[in-house]
Amino acid sequence: MEALLVSTGIVALAEIGDKTQLLAFMLAARYRRPGIIILAILLATTLNHGLAGAIGTWLPALMDPAIMRWVLGIGFLVMAIWIMIPDKLDDTEATHTRFGVFGTTFVTFFIAEMGDKTQIATVALAAQYHAFFSVVIGTTLGMMIANVPAVIFGEKIADRVPTRLVHTVAACVFAVLGIYTLLEGTALLGL
Repeated sequence: MEALLVSTGIVALAEIGDKTQLLAFMLAARYRRPGIIILAILLATTLNHGLAGAIGTWLPALMDPAIMRWVLGIGFLVMAIWIMIPDKLDDTEATHTRFGVFGTTFVTFFIAEMGDKTQIATVALAAQYHAFFSVVIGTTLGMMIANVPAVIFGEKIADRVPTRLVHTVAACVFAVLGIYTLLEGTALLGL
C-alpha cells in the first residue's frame, strides 16, 4: 500500500507544470474532446509507466543490493533537483493531427513521457519498492490526478495552481526518499 500511495503522491505533485500537463492543456484547447483525450492519456501513461516499472523491477537483479541503494538514493536526490527545473512544451510535440484526437494524444503523451521525470521516477520507485503493479498503478493514477483537471478545466485553473510550491513539495519528498535510501545503504554497509 505504501508503494501505491507514495507513487501516486510523488507523480501527482511532479506532474504539476510538467510538459505533459502543458500538453494536456494544449490538446484540450485544440480538440475540445475531453473524454477521448483522457482515455488516450490513461492508455499512453499505463503503457509507458508499465515499461518503466518493468525496467525498475528488473534493475535490482543486475546489481548488488548495497550498490542499488546508493544508485537509488542518488537518483532520488537528482530527481529532487530536476523537478525544480520548469518544463516547456515544444510546439512540435502535438502536431500529429493525421492520427485524430485519440491517436495524436496517445502518441504525443507516450513520446513526451520518454525520459521524463515521471517515467524516471517510475523506474526508481519500482526498483525501490519491488512492487511493479502498485508502482505502475500509483504513477498512472498520479498522472491522471494532475492531467484530468488540466483537460477538463484547461486554462481556467492553470494560473491558480502554485506550481513553484507544488514542485518544492515534490522535490522535498524526493530528497527525503533519497536521504532515507542512502542512510539505509550506509547501514547495510556497516558505516
